[in-house]
Amino acid sequence: MDIRNIAIIAHVDHGKTTLVDQLLKQSGSFRENQHVAERAMDSNDLERERGITILAKCTSVVWKDTRINIIDTPGHADFGGEVERILSMVDGAVVLVDSAEGALPQTKFVVGKALARGLKPIVVVNKIDRGDARPDEVHNEIFDLFAALGANDEQLDFPMLFASGRQGWADEELEGARKDLAPMFDLIVRHVPAPKVDKEAPFAMVATILENDNFLGRVLTGRVEQGRAKVNMPVRVLRPDGSVVETGRLTKLLSFRGLDRVPVEEAEAGDIVAVAGLSEATIPETIASPEVTEPLKSTPVDPPTLSMTFRLNDGPLGGREGKKVTSRQIRDRLFKETEGNIAIRVSESPESEAFEVAGRGELQLGVLIEQMRREGFELTIGRPRVLFRTNEETGEREEPYEEVLIDVDEPYSGVVVEKMAMRKGLMQDMQPSGGGKVRLTFLIPSRGLIGYHGEFLTDTRGTGIMNRLFSGYQPWAGPIEGRRNGSLISSEDGATTQYSLYSLQDRGTLFVDAGEKVYIGMIIGEHSRENDLEVNPVREKKLTNIRAAGKDEALLLTPPRKMNLEQAIAYIEDDELVEVTPSAVRIRKRYLDPHERKKRDRAGASA
Repeated sequence: MDIRNIAIIAHVDHGKTTLVDQLLKQSGSFRENQHVAERAMDSNDLERERGITILAKCTSVVWKDTRINIIDTPGHADFGGEVERILSMVDGAVVLVDSAEGALPQTKFVVGKALARGLKPIVVVNKIDRGDARPDEVHNEIFDLFAALGANDEQLDFPMLFASGRQGWADEELEGARKDLAPMFDLIVRHVPAPKVDKEAPFAMVATILENDNFLGRVLTGRVEQGRAKVNMPVRVLRPDGSVVETGRLTKLLSFRGLDRVPVEEAEAGDIVAVAGLSEATIPETIASPEVTEPLKSTPVDPPTLSMTFRLNDGPLGGREGKKVTSRQIRDRLFKETEGNIAIRVSESPESEAFEVAGRGELQLGVLIEQMRREGFELTIGRPRVLFRTNEETGEREEPYEEVLIDVDEPYSGVVVEKMAMRKGLMQDMQPSGGGKVRLTFLIPSRGLIGYHGEFLTDTRGTGIMNRLFSGYQPWAGPIEGRRNGSLISSEDGATTQYSLYSLQDRGTLFVDAGEKVYIGMIIGEHSRENDLEVNPVREKKLTNIRAAGKDEALLLTPPRKMNLEQAIAYIEDDELVEVTPSAVRIRKRYLDPHERKKRDRAGASA
């Protein structure tokens, strides 16, 4: 059977996973009466909750005697490591673009990688049924983008389809029949080349995706680059430098059929398969026949740009809500994550019982923390820090910069430009995008964006949309002003009372409600002034014959500002930590004892 391997790449929320749903349905992958969940490829709980794709996943459909292996990729740049890795498995790419929003930064990131690998793209302008669709302008934007990314003449002569993934149709003409996705299937078979492989050479493949299965153990997915894989054949695993990791046998060989992985006896070069039976092999090592001595070439992944400290939870409430609370358990979990997620790096921290975890962005590391808390871990997280480097030629200190694209209503454009300038952002472009909106493009140091997203949503009354993309390293931009307001810090242990919080809400914005457990050094709110203020949130009303407890019912509290994990991580300063447990996210001072904090402040001032 002929084989075509393609990746579907696009900006977050442009409809990749919804389109894959329709491709599976229309290719006959499901029975007529089979119940299939919406966004079937988003199998992870976090993916379903957030409505985004986090992990690259493979599926397979058959169209007119051709097997099409489709890889659904994440749209968010923080998970770009997943995309860079899987592009080595495919021979073509479907670039999906929203008919109204056009080519956004994450599209640029992935398309640049795909063009550099020589892949021939198929462009699909999706959501053509939107009221504000502008397909002709988007077509021109995509052409300009491809040209700016250095596409060759063959890549610039890309075929184009107009589609609605949700309605399940694609057409070569804007006003075409709009029946089904047959034009897309036919174009993929016609335009994407078959894999160029040597079927007679000894078996070899590069591990590209790693999963752990309760029954099979380590399951490694990749494309068979040469030869044939057979069940129970002896293999050895080679590192990129040629050294041997382990030898073993392929106890299971799994091929993709729709959403299922089906056991097969044999797989030939060009097909994407999953193998089991190896205990140490990981990404991006070569799994090959014993006679193969040279590893296959693997794609290097861009380095991390952001780092956080993961620490033991040493607070007064530590160990009460989680099952996994020791530093050894945290260490084992983090190093296990690096096996399957090559965009994350973990190292020992100079602090005791702490680890430095480096990744692509706040969202990627936030997803890792969220997964750990659901698994029963308790830990404390430090403020995100960017990773600086020294330019070997000039000796200058350099930091990561990001390109930021902001769509905002015209009345709020002024405050956005002002705030970005305060954070060392340089405006590159400003143009109207229709409907009373303005599209602003900035180049800004990555550390200038830490903690800004919540402020941005407040400034734009929740109507602004911000998209960001790593641009490269540039000289250090100088100091950037941090959070202006101080903290309200609890001076007592216990449960908060309505009586006490009522008198404190004039001091600033509260983060806690009545009846919540607090401890000395925990941050319970944001002070209305620049300094930190220690307050007693557990003070109870002294009852006498005159002062009755019933009067408290008249005390109305302003609803507290509850932060989710990412908001809390973005909010904290260098002397603060986020305490994460399976049931709570709290903010606290690094040093809980007020005398210790004052001593450190004096030492810092004298230094």
